[in-house]
Amino acid sequence: MSVKIDRIASNFVKEISYILANEIKDSDIRFVTVTDCKVTNDLSFAKVYVTVFNQDKIDETIKALNNAAGFIRKELADRVEVRHIPELTFVYDESIDYGKKIENIIEQIHEED
Repeated sequence: MSVKIDRIASNFVKEISYILANEIKDSDIRFVTVTDCKVTNDLSFAKVYVTVFNQDKIDETIKALNNAAGFIRKELADRVEVRHIPELTFVYDESIDYGKKIENIIEQIHEED
């Protein structure tokens, strides 16, 4: 990716985090952390990776975030200096769960020794 696209994606992470923390009033969207954002080279789509504190409500939270994507996109248009704001898609970030799984495997190996 280019430096410009990386900078835009980083800015999206910061601004979407702020919008979710301070502007969204939906009770389903609580304790959400934006971990990463992948933007296509033509700025038409952005995949926003999030983690959810309440593991029991992952599907509900992702659905609520995707329903609020239009509002978040409008707010981004006011905050970010980009000619075209991409379509937002929210996805649960499984990398933290994967890291925990690997950590547990390593601990089991050390206990066996």
